[in-house]
Amino acid sequence: MVTNIPVNIKKLNDNAVIPTYGSEFAAGADLYACISEAITIAPGETKLIPTGLAMELPIGYAGLIYARSGLASKKGLAPANKVGVVDSDYRGEVMVALHNHSLVPASIDPSERIAQLVITPYIAAVFNTVDNLDETTRGAGGFGSTGSH
Repeated sequence: MVTNIPVNIKKLNDNAVIPTYGSEFAAGADLYACISEAITIAPGETKLIPTGLAMELPIGYAGLIYARSGLASKKGLAPANKVGVVDSDYRGEVMVALHNHSLVPASIDPSERIAQLVITPYIAAVFNTVDNLDETTRGAGGFGSTGSH
């Protein structure tokens, strides 16, 4: 079942493109670069790419900014922080920190799709300080501790 929720969007720039879904059941809405000319990102470099948009997410929801698979596989460009988070109380411009993971310069053109936004509910924890935690079979086993031997 797909749940549709209203999200208010403010264009901060006349050239900003409202996010779009690529198919009927796409989880992520494409975010577009709001730039006046192409931007080149050198290998290993990160640049903040504006979307020209601010949004008002409902309380209890967050916007998660993920890589677009085509941009990542074809140009080596993906969000530098792997997953960006837009909180429901943030009202500034949504920016995407694109990092070039490839060995060659890559360019972003005006209005190019640069990332995808997944809007999702979240659970806010109440953190309790305790002296002991319940025991489990795994215990304190860390990275790789549950793999086969």
